[in-house]
Amino acid sequence: MKAFMTNGTIDFLQKLDDNHPDKRIWIMRSNSGALAYYEDKKKSIFASGREYDIIIENGKIQEEGYVVMNNIPVTEEGQPVFEDRFKNRKHDVEMMPGFQAFRLLKPKKGNTYIVFTQWRSVQDFDNWKNSDAFKKSHKGQSSGKPPAYFADQPFLTTYHMVTEE
Repeated sequence: MKAFMTNGTIDFLQKLDDNHPDKRIWIMRSNSGALAYYEDKKKSIFASGREYDIIIENGKIQEEGYVVMNNIPVTEEGQPVFEDRFKNRKHDVEMMPGFQAFRLLKPKKGNTYIVFTQWRSVQDFDNWKNSDAFKKSHKGQSSGKPPAYFADQPFLTTYHMVTEE
């Protein structure tokens, strides 16, 4: 399965969604704009967008919620180690109240993986970030020194789902 994303205004992305009733496209907004996301086995419907392989998929993306995307640039030689770390991790995040969906997305172009999580609310995500389970799953990363396989500094992008009115 693949994931596809593109950015634009909410109006533009809504028209894309309207033009493809056979696809389940989720539209999300942030302080810096909007994003359309969908999953499929076929090629992208977006003229200019990003394509990812879904490496790990847990939960179902919901109509409403708060999406956090941890964008992590990974060196080419570090990709197997990075993916293994996620495949062998404990699934504590899925047990947290408010958890809705998880995806590990590998880019078709470039080196920036996305760790996609969806939560019922910002508060549910904050509760995860402040939990002992989070601290355990991110042990060793708080030292300030990123893992050797990071090609650059990771960064978060956050979105609120746009529901049709």
